[in-house]
Amino acid sequence: MKLTGLVVACVLACAGARAASLDLTIRPTVGGEPLLVDSVRYHNTAGEAYSVTRLSCLVSGFALEKVEGGWVEVPGQVAWFDAESRRGVTQLENIPAGQYRSIRFYIGLDEQTNRADPGQFRADHPLNPNVNGLHWSWQGGYIFLALEGRFRVGGEPLTGFAYHFARDPNRTRITLPAAFDLPRDTGVEIDFDAGALLNAPRPLSFAKDGVSTHSRPGDPVAVALAVNLPGAFRVRQVSSSLPRYAATEPVKPLYLPAKFTAYQFRLSRQFPLPDLPRDNPLTVERVTLGDRLFHDVRLSRTDTISCATCHDEQHAFADPRRFSVGVNGDVGTRNAMPLINLAWKSRFFWDGRAPSLRAQALMPIQDHTEMDETLTNVVAKLAGVAEYRPLFEAAFGAPEITPEKIGLAIEQFVLTLTSFDSRFDRAMRGEEKLTPVEQRGFELFMTESEPRLGQRGADCFHCHGGALFSNFQFLNNGLPGVTNRFAVPSLRNVALTGPYMHDGRFATLAEVVEHYNSGVERGPTLDPNLAKHPATGLGLSPADRAALVAFLEALTDPSLRVKR
Repeated sequence: MKLTGLVVACVLACAGARAASLDLTIRPTVGGEPLLVDSVRYHNTAGEAYSVTRLSCLVSGFALEKVEGGWVEVPGQVAWFDAESRRGVTQLENIPAGQYRSIRFYIGLDEQTNRADPGQFRADHPLNPNVNGLHWSWQGGYIFLALEGRFRVGGEPLTGFAYHFARDPNRTRITLPAAFDLPRDTGVEIDFDAGALLNAPRPLSFAKDGVSTHSRPGDPVAVALAVNLPGAFRVRQVSSSLPRYAATEPVKPLYLPAKFTAYQFRLSRQFPLPDLPRDNPLTVERVTLGDRLFHDVRLSRTDTISCATCHDEQHAFADPRRFSVGVNGDVGTRNAMPLINLAWKSRFFWDGRAPSLRAQALMPIQDHTEMDETLTNVVAKLAGVAEYRPLFEAAFGAPEITPEKIGLAIEQFVLTLTSFDSRFDRAMRGEEKLTPVEQRGFELFMTESEPRLGQRGADCFHCHGGALFSNFQFLNNGLPGVTNRFAVPSLRNVALTGPYMHDGRFATLAEVVEHYNSGVERGPTLDPNLAKHPATGLGLSPADRAALVAFLEALTDPSLRVKR
């Protein structure tokens, strides 16, 4: 995939008549050419061929140097740049118009911001962990720069690398000469060269220097990244014709009745704020209707199967069977996923084919292997049930039943299925204590395996980190015979949601742990955070593996029951 640039529209305004604005564009490159993500075509000075699958960083401390001297600081502003998603929009305010000669910023955050409570940031804020995926959650602080990918030496198979540059002393200042005149000039383009980050002035060899870093004090890989970072940026051009970014129209709620009861969404203070659908604001009336529809067998052709049939409340709204069985007796090919804490996800099903919960809710109804019904028939059947007319009227301001309203109501019910009161959560709040075995499992879970530093861990947190115990990405986890990427599920209530994996191939958590310990199959799509491990596996002892299972069982929320 060819990236044309990561654009941050930086609006610089002053209180007077001479308000100025500047579009700052950071282009991910290698050797001056646009970075091609996930393409093993680049070479470092050690001759290793490599790809970049992730290039993501947090930028703060913006300032502009005036021609006559002195810096105009913009305190408190943070941007997130990401090569794959091209996210990162910030507003820099109260900058006077005039002539400037340099731009300055930092890769990383100041200590106070780095240690701030991540739960305070709004859903679209660049420091919301659910937006950037760069927070270390229970360890505290953010990853300043994530560089991940795959590499090979000669004709050897591909393996992975994961460099996570972080910790307060590693905040790195970047100063670039750039002559521009505000408001005449409107944009500055900056190249961020991933190749230079690896090659100079301290070249890095994945095979010799290491395939991972968590920037522990004295780690030579982190030291090399800090030295190389300033030289990886350069100003490409100053322009007066870069595109402007128009404000989007405010989202209007769909079918909101004149009278409604706001639903109080429940979440842990440890959770990042979710981006709840603004066109479908939560109301008690819609949640009540969605609950009723979720459990109604009339959504199936034979009036025998409801959504709850394959998403059992007693199993954290997952299916305890390996594959669900449809109305025709047909057996599916995927294990039904748990429906917990989905307010933080943006794509649904194992393969992410549904862009919203409302879309996802209607797909099983029409699937011939599952409920095998048409939406037209569902509407007709529900219209014949007297109790639904007042429920739809209360929820949408009119008794008319439509597929869209069915999807909106079920979406609301599923959004309310949150879980955050496990023994682990209570231990984090100081209300209980984990057992020594559970604590050992937690330490293994959160510890990266770095044999070159004599450090061994289970390294689970890269994919299952954060308060939600998932990064909600789609990755290949090395299942034998599987090359596709599937959703990373949350591990909350995982002791209730077996069997495991997209195809339910593992019956127990012990089998899951053993897969990651010694059963990962290498291939071209294997996630770099797994591919970086030795081919022989993690080498966890039986006691360590048992401790991991004990910790995972401590993530069960006994209060996870729907009150009707």
